[in-house]
Amino acid sequence: MVKKTVNFGESSGYDTAIQQAVAALNAGKLVIFPTETVYGIAAGVRARGAVQALRAAKGRQDSQPFTVHLGCRGDVARFLSSPNPIVRRLVRKAWPGPLTLICAEPQPAETPIGRELSAEQRNDVYFQGTVGLRFPEHPVAERLLRDAEQPIVASSANRAGNSPPLTAQEAIDELGEHAAMTLDAGRTRYSEASTIVRITVDGWSIERTGVLDERTIRRLARSEYLLVCTGNTCRSPMAEALFRQELAIRLGLSLEGLNRAGYHVHSAGTFGADGQPASEGALVEVGRRGQSLEAHRSRRLTVDMIDRAERIFVMTPDHRAAVIALSPPAEKRVMLLDPAGAIADPIGGPPELYHRAAEQIEQAVRTRIEELVNEDRNW
Repeated sequence: MVKKTVNFGESSGYDTAIQQAVAALNAGKLVIFPTETVYGIAAGVRARGAVQALRAAKGRQDSQPFTVHLGCRGDVARFLSSPNPIVRRLVRKAWPGPLTLICAEPQPAETPIGRELSAEQRNDVYFQGTVGLRFPEHPVAERLLRDAEQPIVASSANRAGNSPPLTAQEAIDELGEHAAMTLDAGRTRYSEASTIVRITVDGWSIERTGVLDERTIRRLARSEYLLVCTGNTCRSPMAEALFRQELAIRLGLSLEGLNRAGYHVHSAGTFGADGQPASEGALVEVGRRGQSLEAHRSRRLTVDMIDRAERIFVMTPDHRAAVIALSPPAEKRVMLLDPAGAIADPIGGPPELYHRAAEQIEQAVRTRIEELVNEDRNW
């Protein structure tokens, strides 16, 4: 076998090298390639004998598949029949990046990719109702994986038990004799393996600690929404209750199930005291919609609340300015709850004002949740 190494520090021959690497994969050969974490060695699933050659090169005797490497975030939908909310959230927030997801897939043959593969090929991708997926954040890897004409599985380019290679030469020293081609892009950015997270029906666990620590994964696995008004006794409590209700409906979850799926909805006020109950008008309007604010107590807005929130929905432009004044980096995450304009404060007004505010909030919540649900669906 003729071995070839292409150094991507050189400006010429980039497209040709990628084409040659893709051709090697399609011909059933192995290719060493860079990622942002370590150097990997890849095999094409549809190429006869390629996955077995990868297993032999690695010295692995087990039957567990290698991780599927993707060149596009949207490709994950081809490997999963019904991705759960945590999978969708981590894919949206952390990919491309140093995160490997082990996802449940009880019916591999019913997935888009499963319908294209033979039973033997599906066994090279799925294992005991799961599939490992990764989308590297590296231009060479992304281009190689995107241009490949078949699913690509890969592992770190080292023999089992040895340290993963951080340079192309280290990879060549380990497995170069088994690879038809090596793509050299210099030392890897992180010099550490990706974090592996196993996703379950109602949670997640770290299988291997890597670039991303548990605190980061915990933050990425949550979707926290913050509703803000002035005193947190009228508009934002109504918005919080209605937002939580509508989100559960749209996702087909119970209110308790929202928390288990990593969705958290809170409210706060830019001014006022902690511990105040919801106003009578807010209690009435939320009660009419099947929810209760009896347990609500007002909270003063803090920087920590802002920093934890994925989205911050405010009632007026003045509230938006107040949030940004507390935490300038949050500017892109702060927006009016109602895209059409401000929601007036009904405090101290007649029931009609509360009713009008609740109706505006209810419609605005539906609009915003539709945007959020589509964001997770559109990978």
